[in-house]
Amino acid sequence: MRQDSSMQDRAKATVGFIGLGYMGEGMAANLLAKGNALVVMANRKRDAVERLVADGAREVKSAAEMASFCDAIFLCVTGSPEVEAIIEGPDGIFAGGKPGLMVIDCSTAEPASTLRLAEVVAAKGMSLVDAPLGGTPAGAKAGTLQALVGASDDDFARAEPLIACWAATIAHVGPVGAGHKMKLINNFLSLGYAALYSEALALGQKVGISPETFHSVIGQGRMRCGFYDTFMTYVIKRDENAHQFTIANAYKDLRYLAGMADSARLVNPLGSAVKNQFAAMAAAGQAERYVPMLSDFVAEANGVKNR
Repeated sequence: MRQDSSMQDRAKATVGFIGLGYMGEGMAANLLAKGNALVVMANRKRDAVERLVADGAREVKSAAEMASFCDAIFLCVTGSPEVEAIIEGPDGIFAGGKPGLMVIDCSTAEPASTLRLAEVVAAKGMSLVDAPLGGTPAGAKAGTLQALVGASDDDFARAEPLIACWAATIAHVGPVGAGHKMKLINNFLSLGYAALYSEALALGQKVGISPETFHSVIGQGRMRCGFYDTFMTYVIKRDENAHQFTIANAYKDLRYLAGMADSARLVNPLGSAVKNQFAAMAAAGQAERYVPMLSDFVAEANGVKNR
């Protein structure tokens, strides 16, 4: 849902942001553009930090320093090991945070880790909200992402105006941890589509149906969706940046999904099949390629090409 102007007015705060990658830079830029005081730190690369500082953000050297004076800190990093290190590390958020600080984790993380960390920060009077996101880097820049929020009602009320700075759709899906659970289910569906598309395209090639013919049918029917569009933009137009989500991250998310299913004592053979498809591509040294490129990997394994 879109936020009215009064809610945007309440969003003004001192906000930290850690994880200025494909998604994070656009999200942080929107927080700054909406009038919040933005504090950033370098995680992997400095380029985004320098651009944001040039626009008015303040740079700090550690998460502890950031936590000492921020009202809220957003995290948008790879997964649970990184989130845990940022929160619990020797110079992390827990070391510098004061009561009232809210940590909003936009990573795709393990729900069990999220629940444990929520207890850790609560012991110091702080709170943790999980708000994994859906969308593309273009959506992050435009402020039109989707957020799946796990939080208490009170924490959601505090977090929502800030999340609304970069999200056009905000779903409060349950208590802390529920956002990451829903995100893993969401990614299982999307990555399952990627595996299906890849195998279907390879089969088409084997029996004389080109990717263009495939797209002329599926792209005009009920099976079309936003994920299909970005996936097929790569397949048909060879736009390598159409869907910037790596095989490594996809494989990580599917491992987290498998762990969640195991904890729930759910038999998930389809989840295992999809995970193993991405595992094979990662094991072949192609972990840093993007998800639509799975179509090339499956095609070549079957002696055909999508080009």
